[in-house]
Amino acid sequence: MAMRVYWKEWKRGEKLILSDEEREEEVGGFRKTPRGYDAFARTFGYDPGRAQKDMASPEEAKEFVESFHPWDLFTPDQVTVEPDVVPMPKENS
Repeated sequence: MAMRVYWKEWKRGEKLILSDEEREEEVGGFRKTPRGYDAFARTFGYDPGRAQKDMASPEEAKEFVESFHPWDLFTPDQVTVEPDVVPMPKENS
């Protein structure tokens, strides 16, 4: 199975997802706050350096998260982050 890493929209920001076609694992993300953007990269255990608050832009937040390669916690495969953001599913009206 091919592994994918991609950004996916959610209500207040975006989540970084690792997917193997059968399941999805959230490995990072960022959200908009009144002061800017808060970002985090997944880790096992306590590592306060993998989270940062009040970033200036979504691009800066994404770069911060991706710099940790949090998907490496789940797969030895070489993967790259896809450039397109998956839109948030539309609510049924």
